[in-house]
Amino acid sequence: MKLQTFVPLEKAQQPIGYDSHILTLGSCFAEHMGNKLEYFKFQAVQNPFGILFHPLAIENLITRAILEEPYAKADVFFLNERWHCFDGHSILSDASQEILLERLNIGLEQIREQIKMASHMVITLGTAWVYRNKVSNKVVANCHKVPQKEFIKELLSVDEVASSLERMIGLLRSNNTGVQLIFTVSPVRHLKDGFVENQRSKAHLISAIHLVSGKGFVSYFPSYEIMMDELRDYRFYGLDMVHPNELAITYIWEKFKESWIQEAAYPIMEKVEEIQRGLQHRPFDPNSAQHLTFLRSLEQKMNALKQSYPFMDFGG
Repeated sequence: MKLQTFVPLEKAQQPIGYDSHILTLGSCFAEHMGNKLEYFKFQAVQNPFGILFHPLAIENLITRAILEEPYAKADVFFLNERWHCFDGHSILSDASQEILLERLNIGLEQIREQIKMASHMVITLGTAWVYRNKVSNKVVANCHKVPQKEFIKELLSVDEVASSLERMIGLLRSNNTGVQLIFTVSPVRHLKDGFVENQRSKAHLISAIHLVSGKGFVSYFPSYEIMMDELRDYRFYGLDMVHPNELAITYIWEKFKESWIQEAAYPIMEKVEEIQRGLQHRPFDPNSAQHLTFLRSLEQKMNALKQSYPFMDFGG
């Protein structure tokens, strides 16, 4: 008897290995996958501008990075004792205007350089709902607690999302003809928009991605479908009943690994995980002979990996 349905997955034609360079952009679920890639010490850069929820925000960031359009004082504003930019997440905000601008432009440079060398980009879309600033008439990435009356809330149509993705793909491929683009839709439920509204939003994103993903270098990974179908139980959500919990994130990561990570990388991942667990170990007696022997063994394992993969950094 089958008690669960499974979303069919195909093995990627150009999977990710330890020689790959990866850029992840998008919603908080992009950060979950990015954290896994970083944990296993792949060459990955994630969300230099913080979480970006909708396609227009991601497109804007990619466009500014590729066209080398740096941020200036006119692009930031002061509110609640901090400087903010509508294009970035609040993690970049600061009490100093100069520091914010420096963070923004360093982030742009980081994105631009990673796009040039990227073998893979994972772009996670969270919502098709956007907020348009009434003064500038521009769609923002983050409202930064500016009063809602200063924005107009809009739902991007399927065609609007698809057009944004097409522009994004064109820009990326014009700067890196070998990059493999992996689109996915975040399983995080945006219930503040409303239950029906959240489903409409996800439907628009999924439909738009499938309009542009017929090309060999544009793929779709069904994060949303795995969560909705294989993990259709509230035990896989956090206490807010909105965000996937750690168990769900690990489950979807395993599916991503099965589909998108080279099998040749699996033994290296196991060695990395063994080191990571060792680094998290907390001894009863840090000065015991047994623990000092353990540390020497751990150091040897790290050095052995670094000889083959010099980019791996375990800290310390």
